[in-house]
Amino acid sequence: MKKRQVNSVTSLIVLVIFVAAASSGCSSASKGFLRAEMKPLQLGSPASTPKVLKKDHFKRDHSGSISESDLRRVLDAPVFLEADARLGVVPVATCYQPDPELPLAIVPHELSKALEDSGLFTVTTEVSTDWPADSGISGLRELAARYRSEYLLLYRHRFVDRSYTNEWGWFYLTVLGIFVAPSQTLETDGVLEATLFDVKTGTLLFTVFERVHNEVNENIWNNERKRRELKSKLLEQVAEKLADKVVHKSRLLAAARPQPESENNLVGGDLAADKFNFDY
Repeated sequence: MKKRQVNSVTSLIVLVIFVAAASSGCSSASKGFLRAEMKPLQLGSPASTPKVLKKDHFKRDHSGSISESDLRRVLDAPVFLEADARLGVVPVATCYQPDPELPLAIVPHELSKALEDSGLFTVTTEVSTDWPADSGISGLRELAARYRSEYLLLYRHRFVDRSYTNEWGWFYLTVLGIFVAPSQTLETDGVLEATLFDVKTGTLLFTVFERVHNEVNENIWNNERKRRELKSKLLEQVAEKLADKVVHKSRLLAAARPQPESENNLVGGDLAADKFNFDY
């Protein structure tokens, strides 16, 4: 009897140990599944981090109007607005050629007035493009020399026009509707652009844009005149906005002006001498 009890106790102890071991194994396995871990990526030490790319390795980029050494000198030089400088506002056409047309738009006048009121330039003047000059950048530099202006603000605007018959076209079924119904939608998208050109260095200090859009429904009469009036109204509405952008950018450049004691430490020392081989 005692032997049987001992065997029962022994069997019970073995069963408890087996259940405990199984539970521990299951718990470890479940914990292993619930806490899956990934080894950290071997990114290397900071000493092996690649260096910042500073050289142009594209060989086809090197054939242009500016040499590699001059390009680096231009990009390393500080960008700022010179003190006591004169400014000319020039309407330009495609490829920044002086626009021979009469400056009928109000925008050049608004730009000139805003910059003159800003006090950033000693003199601000609208430039007449009727003076004989070469085309392209060389002509602009010649005009700047005639006006004794270190900077030129180049202004131009471009529009894309569309017209189509709208839902009022159903009135074409009535003979009278052809002539009086506003069946023609005149739509125009435009962009106004102003670029500050540093005449002595040949660099462009900034460009700002103002985009416009409008559409009107009209009858079939005199739509070309109505389209011109639509564009004129758009130019008048956004001229001040464009001028505000130009003045803001110019103030930032004036704030970046080096202090007098550091002017002798400018990179290159002769950026204002226009010694770069730009092909005008």
